[in-house]
Amino acid sequence: MKVLFAGGSGYPPEFSGGVQSSTHHLAEQLLEHGHEASVLAALFGDGMFGLKARAKMKLLRQRGAIDSHLGYPVVRAWYPWEAAGFAVKKLKPDVAVVQCHNSVPIGKALQVEGVPLVVYLRNVEFHELAGDLRELDSALYIANSEFTARTYKEKFGIDATVIPPMINPAHYATPTTGEFVTLINPYEEKGFDLAVRIAGACPEISFLFVESWKLEDDHRARIEATIAPLGNVTLESRTSDMKTVYGRTKILLAPSKWEEAWGRVASEAHCSGIPVVGSRRGGLPEAIGSGGVVLDYDAPLADWAAAVRRLWNDAEEYTRISAAARTFSERPALNPEAQFATFFSLIDRAAQQRPRRAA
Repeated sequence: MKVLFAGGSGYPPEFSGGVQSSTHHLAEQLLEHGHEASVLAALFGDGMFGLKARAKMKLLRQRGAIDSHLGYPVVRAWYPWEAAGFAVKKLKPDVAVVQCHNSVPIGKALQVEGVPLVVYLRNVEFHELAGDLRELDSALYIANSEFTARTYKEKFGIDATVIPPMINPAHYATPTTGEFVTLINPYEEKGFDLAVRIAGACPEISFLFVESWKLEDDHRARIEATIAPLGNVTLESRTSDMKTVYGRTKILLAPSKWEEAWGRVASEAHCSGIPVVGSRRGGLPEAIGSGGVVLDYDAPLADWAAAVRRLWNDAEEYTRISAAARTFSERPALNPEAQFATFFSLIDRAAQQRPRRAA
């Protein structure tokens, strides 16, 4: 099976996040099972990597640039929906998994090329779809949580098979020194403001804020200025080896402000028995489950600080929740092989429904 993952977001090394990590893991699983994987993504064009891609497109006069440094082909284009034909010609996919930004125009462009679709619903930001999913005739759907599936059912009347983000525990499980309460991705929608207030209320505890989505210089400067007066918060740049982060984390803080479709970092942390203190937003409570504490985002600051302090100071409680977190990470719903089997059965079914190529 030749599977093309297509979306309007960037892709490593230009951009990284939960969607990119999950996609890369799926691509690796496909390769391990003897199939072929490829990606169609947005080109940002920054830095030396972007410069080379731009030069390749210009010199070859083609819609996209192809690289394979991740172990499989990645087509990058300014406007991925305009490069769909180019990607299909080069990669000849049997099925495409369309996800996130510009799913509708990309999906329609792939259907014009006769490629059957599976749409992976990974967030509930409807405007990012750039259209109505009901325009994608015969597409099948995957949702990353019960919350996501329910939300799209209410909005579009579609049914989706729920497959939580696929995680390879080997990439995240690690002993931890327990030095920090860690926040990953210090953006406002991820709860940066609340995290700062919690850190301010717990001056005796060390906090680590780790970049995930790339921070522009002015944004980083604002964060540094905000945390500087506290003295107990460290800001670090993003890394491709999250063991270096989880290996120093005692508690993961996930006070998201927006409607999280899942909360991948919670599942990653659980692999190392790291409890999560997070907000009751979207699918995040599903991801945290018994492996942490869930509070309303608007709960009093004292409640947030108390939850963090109890796990930090109460060894017996920490041991109990840590064990629950590790057990929760091993539940059947997150078993990689079972998840892949469900995923593959769905894309195989979609491939059997190959649409007729448009004239």
